Amino acid sequence: MLKHNNNILSFCLLAIVLLLASCNKNKFHIEGEITDAADSVLYFEHMSLDGPVVLDSVTLDAKGEFSFSGEGVAAPEFYRLRIANGIINVSIDSTETVTVKASYPTMSTQYEVKGSDNCTKIKELALLQQQLLAQAINISRDNTFGVKQTEDSINALTERYKDYVRTNYIFKEPHKAYAYFALFQTLGPRLIFDPQQSDMDIRTFAAVATAWDTYYPEAERGLNLHNIAIEGLKVLRHNQAKRYGPAVDADKIEEVSLLDISLPDNKGQMRSLTDLKGQVVLLDFHVFSSPGSTERIMMLREIYNKYHQRGLQVYQIGFDSDIHFWKTQTAALPWISVHDADGASSPNITKYNVSEIPTFFLIDRTNTLYKRDAQIKDLDKEIESLL
Repeated sequence: MLKHNNNILSFCLLAIVLLLASCNKNKFHIEGEITDAADSVLYFEHMSLDGPVVLDSVTLDAKGEFSFSGEGVAAPEFYRLRIANGIINVSIDSTETVTVKASYPTMSTQYEVKGSDNCTKIKELALLQQQLLAQAINISRDNTFGVKQTEDSINALTERYKDYVRTNYIFKEPHKAYAYFALFQTLGPRLIFDPQQSDMDIRTFAAVATAWDTYYPEAERGLNLHNIAIEGLKVLRHNQAKRYGPAVDADKIEEVSLLDISLPDNKGQMRSLTDLKGQVVLLDFHVFSSPGSTERIMMLREIYNKYHQRGLQVYQIGFDSDIHFWKTQTAALPWISVHDADGASSPNITKYNVSEIPTFFLIDRTNTLYKRDAQIKDLDKEIESLL
């Protein structure tokens, strides 16, 4: 009887260990130490769309050790460690463990982070932002500048910052958490990337939104980015109409979750991707001079012939440097064939986060980006589901 009870006890202990291990696998962890902060309260906060929400806290001892955890996430989420006004921003995009080490007086600028490339990039962005602020303050304190010169100098400084961050962070990997983080950096009380002041800033928000549609189609943050871009477009157009006359009715701007592409087709007519709303669209990025082009075109012909009468359209972008060769290759194709003269440096490649060509995307009837080729195992099945 005793042996039987021991077996039962051993089985129960094993089950508990396995259960704890399983639970632990579904959690993320943020741990480390913040020294020189004895008796200070360290807050662990979720940076929700409605603002910071305290999830947990700990009163630090002399060692400053801490450990927080939370449920694993399907799409990137943002958190911060805070002591008073000292803040360290972190992101989580799965169930990883992030380690942070800092000293309280300088925790916002001089901290170490390990376990997350996104968190490393966020630290770089935070330091760049602080440098921008310091430079703007120095300009504002220069007594040799007038008001207009001060404003112009700070605006020029900000534009250079935006160009650098846009190229090296946001457009480089727009689906990453750090690209999203960069969109919401501020200079004083205002957004650095302000979609209500700049067409380019609208496109920057939309580029990240489109990437999030592809990688995290259910993420609330992706939808929020689209709404910000659309609202910014309305405000910008309204202000332009007041200044220059009514160029467009802002109230008629529709909310779409798609970055538009407008290029000339092989007959010289401009063709816009968003004009195809109501159809299922296969957006194809292609180079006709590349190996395997013939086989790919044959595959697309089969798909097109099979589904076109039911509402499928192909919008194919050719990136060939020889436009005459491209026209010859596309003359007999039944779908929309457009040419991008910018080739490999095209902003359309950046906007759709294309790392290699050929590649394709599926867009549903509402003009919403559905999936990219890497996410599709059965193309026929996916098209059937959208028709």
